[in-house]
Amino acid sequence: MTAPTAKKSVGVRIVDGSKKELMTVSGIECDGDMLVIKGKIFGTMPMTAKLSPEEARNALKMLSPKLVWFLLTFLFRSTKADAGKPAKG
Repeated sequence: MTAPTAKKSVGVRIVDGSKKELMTVSGIECDGDMLVIKGKIFGTMPMTAKLSPEEARNALKMLSPKLVWFLLTFLFRSTKADAGKPAKG
């Protein structure tokens, strides 16, 4: 019988230019018409942010055609740190 493995927490890490963690997003939910983003800032301070439809529309106004293309292809890119690593398989 094997020992139970620890469940790996799912989260999105947002880092600064020197790869230091600024924020970990642990959940995204909806609350009525608001988008709720939960996480921790600097790894310790809990945070709940709410995004309204109006603010989301304001964010869309910041997108250029070049940035839209980047976002559409973003998930298919590898990070520079992963570029030299062999594919898992």
